[in-house]
Amino acid sequence: MADTKIDLQQGDITKVETDAIVNAANSSLLGGGGVDGAIHRAGGPAILEECKQIRARQGGCPTGEAVITTGGNLPARYVIHTVGPIWHGGSKDEPALLANCYKNSLRLATEKQLQSIAFPNISTGVYGYPKDKAAQVAVQTVKDYLQQHDTSLQRVVFVCFDSENKRLYEEMLKD
Repeated sequence: MADTKIDLQQGDITKVETDAIVNAANSSLLGGGGVDGAIHRAGGPAILEECKQIRARQGGCPTGEAVITTGGNLPARYVIHTVGPIWHGGSKDEPALLANCYKNSLRLATEKQLQSIAFPNISTGVYGYPKDKAAQVAVQTVKDYLQQHDTSLQRVVFVCFDSENKRLYEEMLKD
């Protein structure tokens, strides 16, 4: 982990220049609202085409799992699609499922020998995951992964959609 820098920024993940950006997808992989819709719109039809091929091969993408496609017209070469959990009060294994989103995305990035990856605030939109709890899981999982795995990653970026999320991540990253 000593070699991997963790960055934080607020803004539009579709404009971030990293090897891969992570999409908070739904299990159908066919695009949707929020960051998912924005990534599909900005990246163009190539992303959806590859998502359809993945669906044909394996069905959708289960919660906590991740798949990788081209970045299409995005500055990022790849999009890693992961399906975050819907918040049900924390009693349905949501923290472990959310942690798996980050672990499986980082694993795919490492397998592809990528040097940089950007994450949105997974599950905090329509899926209703409390922002503070989600930030805690995100930061801890990424730090743990980087300490426990030999990875090509030199930079991990948390791209926060709003100032509230950015403030929460700043707190978590201070430690």
